[in-house]
Amino acid sequence: MQRSRYDEYLRLFNARHYDGLLAFFADEFEVVFAGYALRSRAEVKQFYSFLHEYVDERIDITRYVSDGLTIAMEADVVLTGKKTLTPEILKARGLERIVGLQQGQTITIPQFIHYHLHEGKFTRALCAVYEAPH
Repeated sequence: MQRSRYDEYLRLFNARHYDGLLAFFADEFEVVFAGYALRSRAEVKQFYSFLHEYVDERIDITRYVSDGLTIAMEADVVLTGKKTLTPEILKARGLERIVGLQQGQTITIPQFIHYHLHEGKFTRALCAVYEAPH
């Protein structure tokens, strides 16, 4: 996938245009992160609608490589709390592995994001957090 095409997807993601960004996905897909998997358009919308109620999320790409079958990138996921997202709220949603944020708090999470493509559409997105040695 050309970088300009991916940038259009990212623009839709950052604008919270879920229907538009889901057009980039194949009929069957999975998005895997933090031990969770989203496998339908409804699950993606439900998850991100919930998350973005509490946090502003921005993805800044630092490295991008692609061919016709794969996208491999490094990115910083920047999260800023719009409302306090407590561990209790996350647990009630079954999302205990996600980190809560206080209102106004900003964190940057370095990630490796790897997409599988079929006929130019995402069939799999794998997100892995990178933690630098201390």
